[in-house]
Amino acid sequence: MLTKTLRLVFGVLMIIVYLGMAYLLIVNFFEWNDTAMWRMIRLGMAAILAAYGVYRAYRQVKGTDYYRNRQLEDRMRR
Repeated sequence: MLTKTLRLVFGVLMIIVYLGMAYLLIVNFFEWNDTAMWRMIRLGMAAILAAYGVYRAYRQVKGTDYYRNRQLEDRMRR
């Protein structure tokens, strides 16, 4: 039970981190050069981070587990 709670908290925290970093890159929080090349790089990285944050949120909601812990839990219940 503790493991599931920790994984839930860590998963939500990481979703917030990825989406937060995407937001910070979009608004140029770090005040990097605003040339065309750096703007494209910054917005490209923001899009990648946002997409990965949404993907992690989807996995969190769906309950997908890629570490095979779910299979081990099912075996232990039987």
